[in-house]
Amino acid sequence: RRLYFDMETSFNIVATFQIGRKMFIGPESIIKERAVICIAYKWENDPRVYTFHWDNNQCDKAMLAKFVKVAEQADELVAHNGDRFDIRWLRTRCLFHRIPCMPDFVSIDTLKLARAGFNFNSNKLDYIGGYLGVGRKMDAGGIEAWKTVILKNDRKALAHMVAYCQQDVELLQRVHTELIPYTKHKTHRAALHGGERVDCPECGSVNSRISASASAAGSS
Repeated sequence: RRLYFDMETSFNIVATFQIGRKMFIGPESIIKERAVICIAYKWENDPRVYTFHWDNNQCDKAMLAKFVKVAEQADELVAHNGDRFDIRWLRTRCLFHRIPCMPDFVSIDTLKLARAGFNFNSNKLDYIGGYLGVGRKMDAGGIEAWKTVILKNDRKALAHMVAYCQQDVELLQRVHTELIPYTKHKTHRAALHGGERVDCPECGSVNSRISASASAAGSS
């Protein structure tokens, strides 16, 4: 089972006497630690996008506990910059709350796929979606949106951020679907479900054959 997901996070609230380009702000200046605001996820063959968000006290514990149970049902987790950002964030906040979490997930990072196999002018999800004609990200509202959610605890602004996260997940799946025929597979679905290695690694179909072009692209 392939799970697409994305999350939005808060910023650290810190105390500093100066601002500037070459400022060093150490961890001792932190007033409030960053956390996960919301998570959106979608199963590959389910049209619905599901969401969780932090509670009225801006605590992400209950949300993370729920999402970990979902993530552990997946054979693959797909996220853009997921290996460096989303999965590390998930694991770090689970550790903070002492929520049991798998030490390793099978992940597909579409940012890594873009960098390794293509030469896009930009590897941002928004640009790739536009380049492939499958959609663009919605406007999150910039830093002011985050300030409204975090500092004012505004529920309307939170709902907008959740919708922004949902749309990212839908765009992520559309982009990944376009990249699949041109990239190597991380999980061989036919082998995963007891099939033979000659079966299609993407869908597990036995009605497949290997061609020169497909072999070069990593699919059959």
